Amino acid sequence: MSPLSQFAIGPVQVRPATVLAPMAGVTDTVFRRMIRNQGGCGLLMTEFTSSHGVAHSSKARTMRRMMRYLHFEPDEHPISSQLFGADPEVMAEAARVCQDLGFDIVDLNFGCPVKKVVRCNGGSGLLRDLPLMEALLRKVRPAITIPLTMKLRAGWNDSELVHVQVARVAEDCGVDAIALHPRTREQGYSGTADWTRIAEVKAAVKIPVIGNGDIVTPHDAERMIAQTGCDAVMIGRTASSNPWIFRQIAEYRETGSWWEPSEQDRHQLMRAYFSMLMEQDAPEAVGKMKQFSTYFTHGVRNGAKLRATIYQAHETTEILDIVDAFFAHEMEQVSA
Repeated sequence: MSPLSQFAIGPVQVRPATVLAPMAGVTDTVFRRMIRNQGGCGLLMTEFTSSHGVAHSSKARTMRRMMRYLHFEPDEHPISSQLFGADPEVMAEAARVCQDLGFDIVDLNFGCPVKKVVRCNGGSGLLRDLPLMEALLRKVRPAITIPLTMKLRAGWNDSELVHVQVARVAEDCGVDAIALHPRTREQGYSGTADWTRIAEVKAAVKIPVIGNGDIVTPHDAERMIAQTGCDAVMIGRTASSNPWIFRQIAEYRETGSWWEPSEQDRHQLMRAYFSMLMEQDAPEAVGKMKQFSTYFTHGVRNGAKLRATIYQAHETTEILDIVDAFFAHEMEQVSA
């Protein structure tokens, strides 16, 4: 069996062994379904969601917001919910809610570097409180029957690396798989991801290890597998600007080369994504269109001009017309 063909998280079979990373403000149900439609992505993950919000959504407005984060469609299976927080009882209750909603996996976030999350001892803040992290894992694991996974960074900084220690604790607590982004919290997204740390975790535990960080091309994914021995790869930021990355990885694995999208392909993708947003009729649709215009026009000729025009628009239909007109004009220029 070739690398990246498949792996298992408990009883959940993931084919191929590629995972869409959870990204706040990005991996909602529309984006996830678009990624799944391109092919090649084995496991989808939600945006990271507050365990307090999920467990204590007594107010209708809060409940609607939490359910929007955790809403998914049947064709998104297998799918994992991701939670963050620092209270074991609350995290366990939130995990039970996610299981009742039909998720295949629950994932706990110990990697988010954002200050407002870290201030509450959530995300990568827990890398400095390993007893609390262990308490969370030991409380959540028996609270659910579906697989439990976790995503973490290598440590707070280069002098406080805890990835191997945490991996061993997680395995001992019954965690079914670990995803490691090998940067530290202090690094944020700067510098390079030290893949040797992924290899260290893989050597330390028997449960599946998912590698994350600096996968930009299909060759990078194969290289990470070869260098670290990890069981699967997780891709985040690259998928925002290149939603075809998972399909390209699958093609590279099978043929040794990969397809590159044309301007027409980019137009069709933007149109499909924007149409899905309009069908959902979400109040933030215009904002999402502007946000994803920045991602999807990466590498588009005169993309800056298209983005500037979209940023001035106020209606979803207006934005879709702008996109159609822009690409029609670009195609005319190319064929002229």
